[in-house]
Amino acid sequence: MRFGHFLYPMKFDDTRDQQEIQACLDEAQLVEELGMDAIWFAEHYFTGECVYGDPLVFASAVAIRTRRILLGFGILELPLHNPVRVATQTALLDNLSKGRLIVGTGRGSNYNAYEYVGFGTTTDLGVAQLDEAEELLIKAWTEDNVKFEGEFFNVSFPSVRPRPYQKPHPPLARACTGDASLVEMAKIGRPVLIRGASCNATGEKIELYRDTMSGAGFSEEEVEKNLDQIWVWREMHIAETDDEAMGDFLPAHIQAYEYLEEVRAEWNPPEMEISMQRPPLGQSGYGESPDPDASESLIGGYKRVAEQVASMRDVGVRNLMLTNRGLVSQEKANKSLKLLNEKIMPSFQG
Repeated sequence: MRFGHFLYPMKFDDTRDQQEIQACLDEAQLVEELGMDAIWFAEHYFTGECVYGDPLVFASAVAIRTRRILLGFGILELPLHNPVRVATQTALLDNLSKGRLIVGTGRGSNYNAYEYVGFGTTTDLGVAQLDEAEELLIKAWTEDNVKFEGEFFNVSFPSVRPRPYQKPHPPLARACTGDASLVEMAKIGRPVLIRGASCNATGEKIELYRDTMSGAGFSEEEVEKNLDQIWVWREMHIAETDDEAMGDFLPAHIQAYEYLEEVRAEWNPPEMEISMQRPPLGQSGYGESPDPDASESLIGGYKRVAEQVASMRDVGVRNLMLTNRGLVSQEKANKSLKLLNEKIMPSFQG
């Protein structure tokens, strides 16, 4: 298995932005030193849900501060961007990182519809544009003398410079929350990023992807290559005991969720039908042993978390993107990462 660190820092106190951004840079260096395989970046605006805001700018700073670790977007909300500009920015970042970039895209959820309103667009338009935006992104990365006439984008230009470091372009993956989008990506052989509800539900999604891709005529080698590129997102916090870890993380996670629900109630357009985000599982939802059918985060002492990771491996998960959401102190976050490195990762690598 590969282990990635999802830098998704919820920092709602705007008096500490500079310090928190610096802490993220330090954390990025630490996870590389600990031998983790990837750093992932989120994209959220206006609230501090993701304190660095712009993942493209922040990833460039991380690219310079690191040497080996993969850098992935989980995700770029492509409907908030011009795809030609994204092609240029990611090609530059791919060169700065010497080919360590993974570009994850997605429609984004409409939980935070106010983010789209803030950039003068809507979630419905974003859904409609995404396939065309990805098509234009790939053309911009790979072709000369581009002339593109679509429903949403009509552009022409000689070429994007710099060219991407990776050939023909950085790996492109789509975030899929529902089965329909996962099947759509499997049919065209596009790797996916998954936020599964439970261990067993995640395994079912991976099996559906495998079966759909095989049924679409891809070879076993091609299917295996894509399964190696599927990353699964989970919250994670490890301490010496289950109670300590859950006491550190779960109340803060629930409080952050409640704060964002208040923001959404105030700022999401009242005329829109907004999806409800499921609240985090509280400590009472965690039994003495992990339940593969429950929506558990990877929270607990290292023995419990190792058992959860083993269950995920057994249902086909090969890559984990793990986040503490910046909801514990830096000292506790660093200790959690070191416990992951010392007590868990060696049993699942190689």
